[in-house]
Amino acid sequence: MPDIKVIIPAFNEAESIAEVIKEIPDSVSEIVVVNNNSSDKTVENAKAAGATVLSENRKGYGYACLKGMDYISKQSKAPDILVFLDGDYSDYPEELDKLTVPIIKGEFDFVIGARVKRLREEGSMTPQQIFGNWLATFLMKVMFGATFTDLGPFRAIRYDKLLSLNMEDKTYGWTVEMQLKALKKKLAYTEVPVRYKKRIGVSKVSGTVKGSIFAGIKILGWIFKYSIK
Repeated sequence: MPDIKVIIPAFNEAESIAEVIKEIPDSVSEIVVVNNNSSDKTVENAKAAGATVLSENRKGYGYACLKGMDYISKQSKAPDILVFLDGDYSDYPEELDKLTVPIIKGEFDFVIGARVKRLREEGSMTPQQIFGNWLATFLMKVMFGATFTDLGPFRAIRYDKLLSLNMEDKTYGWTVEMQLKALKKKLAYTEVPVRYKKRIGVSKVSGTVKGSIFAGIKILGWIFKYSIK
């Protein structure tokens, strides 16, 4: 069986993190929660649920993901597949196999869980999220011929291919950076439809005007940066 590990960036997800961990399939060998400067009981609840817990005090989604990758890189045996999943319980962790099976079969290097409208709970994505996803994926289609429809954070990638991307974004641009670099590296990618529900708690990005603006600027910045490379 392939070795699959999960990285979950978490900032003040005390109410949801244990539920997320509990529903991750047994096919996963290790769940790594990266506490991103939480002020609640995220750490205690994640540990109690059985996860490995790291701390990254520099705020930023990318910082947390990079911390998790650094931890995994120091292990004696590299995993075959790495899965990224949010800690807010908006995704359905039990659908993880839908993302990893196409990679295990050797069909793809990179699989994104696409939050398609027919499977989304009403109100689970804000209007700015929906528009931002549409704009980003439309630009990637026009500029790079991409077939992405979503920047969904629930994603799986072959570990060796992930390392080849040399990920660097520290904050809001992490997901789009991965997709753009996957295009440049000509990775075999696909999307699978996944269910999506209202998150527990308030989003640190789409839940605030400031977060939405900064995320939009960062995402568009990455796209235009790669359009001139």
